[in-house]
Amino acid sequence: MNSTTASAALPLAGKKGLITGIANDKSIAYAVAKAIVALGGEIAITYQNEKTAKYTQPLAEALGAKLFLKLDVAEEGSLEGVIAQCGEAFGEIDFAVHSMAFCNADDLHGRVIDASEAGFDSAMNVSCHSFLRMAKALEPLMAHGGSLITMSYLGAERVVRNYGVMGIIKAALESAVRYMAYDLGPKGIRVFAVSPGPIMTRAASGIANFNNLLDSDAQKAPLGRTVTIDEVGALTAFLCTSGSSGMTGQTIYVDAGAHIVA
Repeated sequence: MNSTTASAALPLAGKKGLITGIANDKSIAYAVAKAIVALGGEIAITYQNEKTAKYTQPLAEALGAKLFLKLDVAEEGSLEGVIAQCGEAFGEIDFAVHSMAFCNADDLHGRVIDASEAGFDSAMNVSCHSFLRMAKALEPLMAHGGSLITMSYLGAERVVRNYGVMGIIKAALESAVRYMAYDLGPKGIRVFAVSPGPIMTRAASGIANFNNLLDSDAQKAPLGRTVTIDEVGALTAFLCTSGSSGMTGQTIYVDAGAHIVA
């Protein structure tokens, strides 16, 4: 088998998509990007600002990303502009990964009833509504269907200490996945939330006592451990392939089984 034939046999050969949320090489989104490229996919990668670009640009280059674009969903038109550039470069889009979230520290660690209106609105806009906006902008570019994937957490359905308002936001995000799947299903666009167990990422470092959460999950998980970013990446990449063509609307746990244990 020559190299061209081998490449064509990869599950995502010829498929193109957008991956957001890479902050460094410990990011879940980075593991997703690696897994997708390994399966033959072609990607565009975003960075939030010039400060993070110095960490993410070498990763984008190593992955052979076709585009490396600035994206700040809090800036009006930024998301839609990025997707327009992806459309110009790729023509059609086959998958997109939404791995973005934000919440003020006080709203994470305090009582949810004490959350400010501005803090709640900001968390909802960046962490949930941006996924709806992403889908709307991508819909015309997914004429032959595709996969839209966002990242959630167990705090969406259970109270997790020091997760506060973000638990409410993630619950809204998982509900959005179901409604988006219903709305976009007739066009062959499938929508998923991936819910990893606790992993030490840049975002997780903002959660108080996170090491205790890691230890607790490892102890109760049926597999006796926490998961790696590469395991989350592999599952997410699978959701972009035809192997998941009969699935949509689910929240899929990748947590060594911890979510099934009370």
